[in-house]
Amino acid sequence: MTAKFKSLGCALAAGLLMAGPALAQSDAEKAIDEYRAMIADGNPADLWEAKGEDLWKKKAGPKNVSLEQCDLGLGPGVLKGAYVQLPRYFADAGRVMDVEMRLSHCMRTLQGKDVKDAVYNKDDHKDIIALATYVVTQSKGMPVNVPQSHAEEKRMYDLGKQAFFYRAGPYDFSCATCHNADDKRIRLQGLPNLTQNGPAGRAFTSWPAYRVSNSQLWPMQQRLNDCLRLQRFPHPKFGSEATVALSVFMGVTGKGVPSLAPTIKR
Repeated sequence: MTAKFKSLGCALAAGLLMAGPALAQSDAEKAIDEYRAMIADGNPADLWEAKGEDLWKKKAGPKNVSLEQCDLGLGPGVLKGAYVQLPRYFADAGRVMDVEMRLSHCMRTLQGKDVKDAVYNKDDHKDIIALATYVVTQSKGMPVNVPQSHAEEKRMYDLGKQAFFYRAGPYDFSCATCHNADDKRIRLQGLPNLTQNGPAGRAFTSWPAYRVSNSQLWPMQQRLNDCLRLQRFPHPKFGSEATVALSVFMGVTGKGVPSLAPTIKR
């Protein structure tokens, strides 16, 4: 595997030095695609999925019950198709929730846990990430269908659209600065046009994803937080309206695109 990566790196460097800009970019993209195909075999997210399944079925908390009656929007315990219809409004919570927030809610209400979910990859949030990975896997290949029937769901879409185009911070950046047109890139990294159906749906359903570069599994909220960090925006709290609204905006824009998660990233 190491030798192949070195070979890819040499080929990539040679292409950049010897070819014209268009050809070099094409060769680089082919090399990156080959690399992604190589690392996709044996996604470590599978281990998180297995842990999530165990947590879903295991009795825990002061009430000593499992999460098998957790309602993710399609009825208690229904997992198939639930992820591709989130975020959505939940009357029992009085707000729009994504999969991470809803799992945290179920841990509190069903199991009676004092859930510590504020910091990613720490405390109870490690379990939430594992549970989310298990849940999203049950909808793999199913079309995105984030609902817009409730007034709060429509409000969150409008808020997400506003947040996507909102420019601020020391660099006067917005999400749209990088993601509102085709064929944009940062160095060799292609940037999806999130105003278009296909790219938005694929980006929306790519998370949770295992990131090879830091050996961590990132859920959607953490990925959005990192985008905001790169824009030099303040770090949002877990469950903030900004991150959930951005998810709603992408999910609605990506309607009908088959779900990919969990995936593996560089």
